[in-house]
Amino acid sequence: MSDLVVLIGVPGSGKSSFVQQRYAATHVHVSKDLMKSARDKNERQHKLVGEALAQGRSVVVDNTNVTRADRAPLVQIARRHGARAIAFFFDAPAKECVARNAVRLGRARVPAVAIWAAARRLQPPAVHEGFDETYRVTLGPSGFEVHAFTPQPVLPLE
Repeated sequence: MSDLVVLIGVPGSGKSSFVQQRYAATHVHVSKDLMKSARDKNERQHKLVGEALAQGRSVVVDNTNVTRADRAPLVQIARRHGARAIAFFFDAPAKECVARNAVRLGRARVPAVAIWAAARRLQPPAVHEGFDETYRVTLGPSGFEVHAFTPQPVLPLE
């Protein structure tokens, strides 16, 4: 069975480094950052993910995916192809992400305002999203630390 791994976190939280350490050799890497000329990057991303899963290959989606609405189509694609949907929630303070981003070079560096804006919109995974497995990732002194994460139900707004 193939997997669709969805990374969730603000820029600078370590997502791309995590992909290189953990999934580079085993999963198709899909990232909007790698799509130079795609007119509709969401459409292109969904097409690439669906094609890889249709071939029985596992995929890692390396984007911010900060809102539940961003993630919903990805989980649906996984379901259509009989793949497991796995979420990795990068729980990193925006201030630390801004500091890590500051040492990036060239196009890898994003404006600090983009990090703060993403942090304000960040929604942790919730039960109703339908992930088969959910993990919390932090960056500790010895590197990435991965722990099981129990998604909470989202209460309706009153």
